[in-house]
Amino acid sequence: MTHYDLIIIGAGSGNSIPTPEHDDISIAIIEKGKFGGTCMNVGCIPTKMYVYAADVAYQTTHSQKLGITGEVTNVDWDSIVDRVFTNRIDKIAEGGEAYRRGDETPNITVYDQHAEFIGPKTIKTGDDVITGDEIVIATGSRPHIPSAITNSGATYHTNETIMRLPKQPRSLIIVGGGFIAMEFAHVFDGLGTEVTVVNRSETLLRFLDTDLSARFNKQARERFNVITHVNVRDLEDTATGVKATLDNGVELEADAILVATGRIPNGDQMNLDAAGVEMHEDGRVKVDDYGRTTAQGIWALGDVSSPHMLKHVANAETKAVRHNMLNPDDMVPMPHENVPAAVFTHPQIATVGLTEEEAREQNFDITVKVQNYGDVAYGWAMEDNDGICKLIADKKTGKLLGAHYYGPQASTLIQQMITVMAFDIDVRDFAQKQYWIHPALPEVTENALLGLDFS
Repeated sequence: MTHYDLIIIGAGSGNSIPTPEHDDISIAIIEKGKFGGTCMNVGCIPTKMYVYAADVAYQTTHSQKLGITGEVTNVDWDSIVDRVFTNRIDKIAEGGEAYRRGDETPNITVYDQHAEFIGPKTIKTGDDVITGDEIVIATGSRPHIPSAITNSGATYHTNETIMRLPKQPRSLIIVGGGFIAMEFAHVFDGLGTEVTVVNRSETLLRFLDTDLSARFNKQARERFNVITHVNVRDLEDTATGVKATLDNGVELEADAILVATGRIPNGDQMNLDAAGVEMHEDGRVKVDDYGRTTAQGIWALGDVSSPHMLKHVANAETKAVRHNMLNPDDMVPMPHENVPAAVFTHPQIATVGLTEEEAREQNFDITVKVQNYGDVAYGWAMEDNDGICKLIADKKTGKLLGAHYYGPQASTLIQQMITVMAFDIDVRDFAQKQYWIHPALPEVTENALLGLDFS
């Protein structure tokens, strides 16, 4: 049995815990998969590389309003996979592990088998049993698969496998209506695959503010074959792919099926009871405001415990936990205020803060402005008739309560509004106290701010 000063379970955001301040302590990192975690290997980064390719292809074939008629004559799927994984992602993951195993970090030992607790601060990983003074659980999450699909025994894909298909499917069924489902719907449709979306509720991306949700759902139905209020009752392999039977009796056949029906925290796979670590009913590891679990000396961060399954939140929680471990007398709370999110569909969607409905439910006296992209000069250049910026502010204080963008560059444009909220800037004079480059797209934000009525 080997003892360590610190054990880190999970080499996604957890791999960022060690800094030069940890050079004089012994550390074990346990990672049964690839270094870099979900984001690097099967999530944020590779998906956006596919999204960018899809954006280019989609815009090529949808530029008639600009006086351009274009077509995509070939999508080289093998080349896309190689560009993303062989030439980039796989090398980074391998390099990250090699670095931790190398001479640069001699105080770190890497274990590559599954980790489970067999007692307080005692972990079995493969044939090894190790103990630690402090332990960080950063094991992330995994795709949730409906039982009807798993029990069918048929072939299905998740975000972990769909991007490495041996060839691009001509047709694809996507089960789900959230972030992952809608981004992949854009990716495959943009690259020329016929996409059918199957969702149990009526509304896709139902967390959105209603003004954005209405626009997205209208456009999604114009672009994809969308079937709602249904679940997959059965799935079977066919000679050419799969056949899904829905609970309304409809049968769908396609080359492949992608299941994107949410994610499950991985805490349930680690025998946490043996360590005295408790979980919430929804499967998340319980942590306090500072990242401490219910077991002394054991911390948790990221998808396994966070209310926000977002990489930028996991990174921020990593910084907080690292600080708190090093500074037990001066701890900082987990950073869960003003958490933004973006969906890389076409068009992009980005949001931070309250929706209009949430603001009204919380009894704020609000002022709301919906600004069309098409009302500013760069919006004219793009011939954009769909994009909007929606801002929600408190009339009494001038505090921005929520910002929502639907359109090109949404994930970039929203950053100014994140800053406004983070630094509690009064929006009543925010527009006038700075220049806005003309005729750049941020003028849509400027006009939205000027359109808020505080009278």
